Amino acid sequence: MDLSSTAASLKFSLKRGALVTAANWQVVLVQFVADTLFKTLLAVPIVGGLVLVALVVGGDPVEIIRLEPSQIVSTMVGVLLAQPFALAAFLLALGLILSGGSVLMFAVKAGSVTVLLAGERAAGPIEQPPLRLSSFAQANRSNVERFTTGVRTLFGRYLWLGIGLTVVYAVLAGSYMALVFGPPATAAFDGPLAVTLASLGLILAVTLVNFIYLLLQIVIAAEDCGVWEAVPHVARLLRRRTKAMGQVLTSILALMLMATGVSILATAALGLIAFVPFVGLAALPLQVFAWLVRGVVYQFVGLTGVATYVRLHRTQQTSEVYVRPADGFQQVTRA
Repeated sequence: MDLSSTAASLKFSLKRGALVTAANWQVVLVQFVADTLFKTLLAVPIVGGLVLVALVVGGDPVEIIRLEPSQIVSTMVGVLLAQPFALAAFLLALGLILSGGSVLMFAVKAGSVTVLLAGERAAGPIEQPPLRLSSFAQANRSNVERFTTGVRTLFGRYLWLGIGLTVVYAVLAGSYMALVFGPPATAAFDGPLAVTLASLGLILAVTLVNFIYLLLQIVIAAEDCGVWEAVPHVARLLRRRTKAMGQVLTSILALMLMATGVSILATAALGLIAFVPFVGLAALPLQVFAWLVRGVVYQFVGLTGVATYVRLHRTQQTSEVYVRPADGFQQVTRA
C-alpha cells in the first residue's frame, strides 16, 4: 500500500469516526456534563484544603489562591504534613470524591461505548461522499434505553478495569517519585536532564496505558467478554493493525494539541479584552462560552477516536473467517 492509499484510508477512518460521533451527539454532551461535574466536585476538597490551610496558618484564603501554583502546593503540603488530623481529613475527602467521580465516569463510558458501537454497526458507508441525511440519521442510535442497558451490562467489568488502571497509575506515580525525589542510583540520573527525561517517560507511559485501557473497554463491549478475555483480542488487534492504530492515535493526539493551542490563544485574547473599559464586561460570558466549546470539542475528539477504534476492531473481526476441518474449527485470516 502506497502513501496516498494509506493517507486516504486514515482520512476515511477518521471521517467515519467523526460522523458516527456527530450522529450520536447526545453522548458527547453526556460525557461533557459528567466530566464537568467530576472536575467541579474535585475542586471542592481542594478549595476546602486551601481554607483549612488558611485557618491553620491564620491567613486569608484569597491571598493563598493568588500565589503561584507551585507556592500553593508547597504551602498546602507543608501545613498539612504538620497537622496529621487535617491531612487525614483532606485525603479522605479527596479520596471519596475521586472514587465517586471515577465510578460515575465508568458508568457514563459504558453507556457511551455501547451507543457508539451500535451507531458504528448501523452506519452504512457514511464516510463515502455524498453525505446524505438518511445515512446520518441511520447512524444515530442514541436513546436512553440503549445507554442504560450498556451501563447495566458493562459497569461491573469497567469498574474492575478501572481498578486495574488505578493500580497501574499508582505504580507509575510511585516509580516517578522514587526516581525524581529518591536517592539517585548513579550520578547520571541526577540533574535537570534526568527529571526532564523521567517526566517525558511518565507522559509517554500514561498515554500508552490510557490507549490500552480504551481498547480494552471497546473490546469488552464489542465482544461482550470479561477483562482477561479481552486482553488477547487487544493484543491481536495491535499486532495486526499496528500501523493503523498508531496513525489514529497520533492523529487524535494532534487534534487534542491543536484544540489546546487554540484554547490558549483564545484565553489570552480574552484576557487582553478584559482590560478594555466597558468592552471588558463582555469578557466573562465570552470566556464561559469558550470554556463550553473547548470542553465539547475535547469530548468530541476523544469519542471520535473511540468510534474509529471500534471500526478498526470490526474490520479486524470481519477479515477473519472460520473453516471446519475434520478435527474442528480453525481460524483463518484473509489476505
